[in-house]
Amino acid sequence: MAPNARVALVSHADCGRHDTGWQHPEHTGRLRAVLRAVGRNPALFERVRHVEARHATPDELALAHDPAYVARVQALAEQGGGALDADTVVSEGSYDAATAGCGAVLDGVDLAYSADGPRRTFAAVRPPGHHALRASGMGFCLFGSVGVAAHYARARHGARRVLVLDWDVHHGNGTQALVQHEPDVRFVSTHQWPWYPGTGAAEDRGPHRSVWNVPMPGGLPAARYADAFLRAVDDATRGWTPDLVLLSAGFDCLAGDPLGGFTLELDDVDRMTRAVAARADAWCGGRLVSALEGGYAPDRLGEAAAVHLRALAEA
Repeated sequence: MAPNARVALVSHADCGRHDTGWQHPEHTGRLRAVLRAVGRNPALFERVRHVEARHATPDELALAHDPAYVARVQALAEQGGGALDADTVVSEGSYDAATAGCGAVLDGVDLAYSADGPRRTFAAVRPPGHHALRASGMGFCLFGSVGVAAHYARARHGARRVLVLDWDVHHGNGTQALVQHEPDVRFVSTHQWPWYPGTGAAEDRGPHRSVWNVPMPGGLPAARYADAFLRAVDDATRGWTPDLVLLSAGFDCLAGDPLGGFTLELDDVDRMTRAVAARADAWCGGRLVSALEGGYAPDRLGEAAAVHLRALAEA
């Protein structure tokens, strides 16, 4: 553990209890690959503060989700599991996994606002969250951790302006739905189009024009995606300075991911991470909370997460 670290790695053992089966793209091996890749790099492992996450409470989840839906997921898990839709599985351990994942992101927000930091956090968690809607799960996601965190930062820490970024290859439709009614929360997403879940058109700016959707075709040169993401971040913050930056770090944007057609490489992850961290330093004292979303080639996912964490530690 590094008490003076610039970045925290927050996770929880319960995230491994979300049992989708090994045939499912979002299986427990994903998180194991992330933690294994970080552990293989002793210099990196020793530079971060390791934090065991707490579980988000039902009241915290209700900042963005219908309490009846939260209770439904809990009850389904207690009954041994089931399915919310064709893609979204609930097992006996899924409620604990999802509340731990959300709690890790909330812990990152708490650290960002604490006196002794670190101001930067990477939440290595599963299941992912950016497709979860207020009253339903979808797309492998149960609770919208980043969307909940945006509301939590405002309610718990008085954050007035929150910037939510999403570079996952899939549009973060759930996150957008959870935050777009708050005019002081801005949402930026680059994503493949046309692609699952079919949302995220460029003309969809949200009810307060606080949404920047950047749909792009697959197969373009990697720099096109990285440039478009950073350009959209700058467009969203022109004349507007956030108090906190939340990042949905989906590594299915990498070349070769089985569920995406983007072409980014590890150098692009490094570049985008450092660019966002530098902007957060200039805007809000470095308050940046990143949460793992997609990425379905486990070894590749692990490498990307390690690069992302190293960039957060060094930038």
